[in-house]
Amino acid sequence: MALLSTSLPANLTSLAKDGDKTNSNNCSLDNWIFTYVPAYIMSISVLGIVLNIFVLMVFILHKKPCTVAEIYLSNLAAADLFLVSFLPFWAVNAWNKFDWIFGLGLCKMVNVSILMNVYCSIYFLVLISIDRYLALVHPLSQEKMRRPRFAKISCVVVWILGLILSVPKFINRKLVLHRNITSCSEADPTILKTTESMILVLGFFIPISIIFFCTVNILKSLRNRSMEGVNAKKNNHKANTLVLAVLLAFLICWVPFHLREVPTWLNKAGILTDCSSMKVQSFCGQIFTYLAFFNSVLNPILYVIVGRNFRKKVKELFLLWNHKWTPTMTLRSSRTKLSVFHPS
Repeated sequence: MALLSTSLPANLTSLAKDGDKTNSNNCSLDNWIFTYVPAYIMSISVLGIVLNIFVLMVFILHKKPCTVAEIYLSNLAAADLFLVSFLPFWAVNAWNKFDWIFGLGLCKMVNVSILMNVYCSIYFLVLISIDRYLALVHPLSQEKMRRPRFAKISCVVVWILGLILSVPKFINRKLVLHRNITSCSEADPTILKTTESMILVLGFFIPISIIFFCTVNILKSLRNRSMEGVNAKKNNHKANTLVLAVLLAFLICWVPFHLREVPTWLNKAGILTDCSSMKVQSFCGQIFTYLAFFNSVLNPILYVIVGRNFRKKVKELFLLWNHKWTPTMTLRSSRTKLSVFHPS
């Protein structure tokens, strides 16, 4: 097994330990953890909140009902919004040198929000991949499997699954006082190892295998249809470019996060135990974690840049709002002119 630990909340504990060792151990990270990291987390939190709310408002306010793919993408945006809404607490915690000041309730909620995003995001992408797979590889099954009602039920199941799988983390998070620093840490190492194994299997290997299978068959189907004409190729391209872009962005942001514990495993095996290796290990572990957070900001940007249908919806909404505001402004202007020419 190449991976050992994939628990994001567990990384909070390791970061806290790194912060605690900064003043007493030369083999530790510099103080950039307490300066640049909080600024970065706060930035992606603000951007993520604004952009994901924008995406959700477009899907909600548009007069046309969402397609199956858009239902999945809107739920993915909701999962990203759920994550970035709790990140400011982590930013303040890092700025405060990992001295947790928000109480036990938020200690649990922040970590649950992170873990739920890990599960929900990947399984919404699984649903998106399956939807595209059915649409292109098995189009005859669209009437049965690719219905908005089925998509909504599937999203509810994913949210419930993410919540259930996050319960052990909610139970195991405790406030621990050490050297006048209150840390939000794991209470039971056994529960921690179980959670890490669950994330590795249920949150990485199984969903990635499904996505890989669907994506390979989608690409094969698109290649086989390349002889159907320019219009068919163009329509297929429009329908799948955004989905493939979101999948690629997820892999770029999250695969390094799941691989970040490989150096830790080597360290426990007696390899890479020197000071330089430990510094690189800690540095990469944190960078990969924050790269995973950036995925929640990258998704809505991809909707605007790559999603042609999404841009079309945005333009239609702006035209609708402009149409509503123009008569109102014209009426006010006319009343102003009348009041000038006919003063009371």
